[in-house]
Amino acid sequence: MTLPRKERLILELLATGGPMYGLQLVERSDGALKRGTVYVTLGRMEAKGLLQSEQEPLPAAGIGLPRRIYRPTALGQRVLRAWTAYARELAAETQP
Repeated sequence: MTLPRKERLILELLATGGPMYGLQLVERSDGALKRGTVYVTLGRMEAKGLLQSEQEPLPAAGIGLPRRIYRPTALGQRVLRAWTAYARELAAETQP
């Protein structure tokens, strides 16, 4: 399984920062994630089984659509750990 850069970043942000909604991920990505594509990426990751989401409860006086809160699944956490270990091993092999 490959782990595209944006998917890896999302998993890293969720693993270190806890559950977040899409615009929080955009804000914390320092410009690496864009508003127009983050939800497409989140949907693709959820379909792969890397993330799960739930709808945030809407306050009694709230208006608008409730946000979706995303968190990594056990598979997403394993994929991130494996990818991180692979990247470290690859970096160690390329150092003199």
